[in-house]
Amino acid sequence: MMETAVKQFCRILTNSAILRTKCSPIRPKREFSTIAEYESNSKNEETQKETSKHGLKIKNYGNKLADGPSLHYFITKSTTNFEVDQSVGPSENEDIVPYFSPEILSGKGRKVCIETHGCQMNFSDTEVAWSILKEKGFERTDCLPEADVLLVVTCAIREGAEQKIRKRLAYYSGLKKRRQKLNPKVPVKIGILGCMAERLKTKLLEQEDVDIICGPDSYRDLPRMLASSQAGHSAVNVQLSMEETYADIMPVRLNENSKSAFVSIMRGCDNMCSYCIVPFTRGRERSRPIESIINEIKTLSDQGVKEVMLLGQNVNSYRDLSESQHFGGIGGDRPTVMSEGFETVYRPKHGGKRFSDLLDRASLVDPDMRIRFTSPHPKDFPDEVLYLIQDRPNICKQIHLPAQSGNSDVLAAMRRGYTREAYIQLLHHIQEVLPGVSLTSDFIAGFCGETEEAHEDTLSLLRLAKYDFVWAFPYSMRQKTKAFHWLQDDVPQIVKQRRMEEILDTARKEMGMKRKSEIGKLQLVLIDGDSKKSSADLVGRNDGGIKVVFPQCSLPGNSDQDAASSSPLKPGDYVIVKVTSAEGQTMRGVPVARNSLREFTTAE
Repeated sequence: MMETAVKQFCRILTNSAILRTKCSPIRPKREFSTIAEYESNSKNEETQKETSKHGLKIKNYGNKLADGPSLHYFITKSTTNFEVDQSVGPSENEDIVPYFSPEILSGKGRKVCIETHGCQMNFSDTEVAWSILKEKGFERTDCLPEADVLLVVTCAIREGAEQKIRKRLAYYSGLKKRRQKLNPKVPVKIGILGCMAERLKTKLLEQEDVDIICGPDSYRDLPRMLASSQAGHSAVNVQLSMEETYADIMPVRLNENSKSAFVSIMRGCDNMCSYCIVPFTRGRERSRPIESIINEIKTLSDQGVKEVMLLGQNVNSYRDLSESQHFGGIGGDRPTVMSEGFETVYRPKHGGKRFSDLLDRASLVDPDMRIRFTSPHPKDFPDEVLYLIQDRPNICKQIHLPAQSGNSDVLAAMRRGYTREAYIQLLHHIQEVLPGVSLTSDFIAGFCGETEEAHEDTLSLLRLAKYDFVWAFPYSMRQKTKAFHWLQDDVPQIVKQRRMEEILDTARKEMGMKRKSEIGKLQLVLIDGDSKKSSADLVGRNDGGIKVVFPQCSLPGNSDQDAASSSPLKPGDYVIVKVTSAEGQTMRGVPVARNSLREFTTAE
């Protein structure tokens, strides 16, 4: 029985490439031409010992395996077509995986189509992944029929998001089979990236027709995984990291014409809210060094980008602990300062540069570049952040303040670390420090144990806060979370759906009244491009992130040199718009004059 198992293990090694990163070849003590020769040799060198267990005789292969051929030996004898770089030794460049030559890792012009689902962080990750593949010689395409590699960057935060992705994978599988019939020599490969890959891991190999499963911290491994899949092997790397931030990778922007860009500043989350899968799919919090972020923002400014969104799962708990900042640098040993009335499930964190330090530096790169950030946690809004936003005209007075519920008992079950009263106190404090601030929020409908009275508390919070925008979703229980282990998903789906619709209806009424109150006022709008509804209209966003639509026209420049001549408005221009009407969540207006962020703020 044991002998059979050992032989099967040897066959697996002979016909497989072991997927490990940064490992060095191990030199065999002896060379054998075949496994059979090794087995015969071992019999002559050592008398086999037999032991008895439950009446069965089992041969002891321990010594034979210890003195036998190494992993490197079996890989070199593999029937696969991999080239082994014999020149790489254990102490040499470990960034080169020894089982794949640079030639094999090269994309050689193979075309990659990437489809992205979910949050802004996933779109930022897509740009990181594409940067890695582009460097290896892959080409990007948006045309599915010509793609050699189909990659899906996935979301796992709700069941509905996963079901949508599974439908896309079924479509991709059919496309793969049709392509296979037409050209068997050029196989199409399908890869799942991101949170769904991390949550389900190898289960996806059993459930879906996929070749690659790559977690959020494993994008550097994509070229090797694609090389392995070309040889007919499935490739899985879903190892989470305590350090990976991709700080040294300059993302390749998917839309080079856009005047807005995402900049990821941190990864992971330590909050462990009872409903949330993110800590299990994204790992622990770790932040990019502040200098790498500032350098990326400077590069974007040089490229003509006019708005940057700083991203993180808990963006305002940013803490740069890189050596230059942490050891004797600015930041010292000061503890984390939280909003009043808030607490965490973890101990206070000490040292490093904080979010306010980063926000300060980022706002100074380009005074005419808007700075936004998402997604924050309400606990991490100390006064130093709020007063910095007040002081810097180019830090947008738009704050996302996710409440999730308006009831204290539900918030406790969610492990949010605050009560309804503490949240309202923070909300009022923000509105006092930042008059006219644009507030947005998230809500979960039908969380475990939520009563009708608790739901009414949420509706009353919506009327009180008067948010500028609200996202709401029915609760979807996720495995591994605290709620999955300790709570009961006891609210019927039909009730969840009804409560979600009531949340959105209440929010729309408040938002509609707020939009109409802006009629007749002047707004500084950064132009995004043509309106989707009409090419005769342009669309942009004001400081609060609200969409403003207005007719395309020509206006004089805002400098003395350009004042005498007019030119058409274009993406990236700042224009003063007078609001004339409000339709739903969108305002319409007429363009008045070109302007700059600094000039408009000074005039106010």
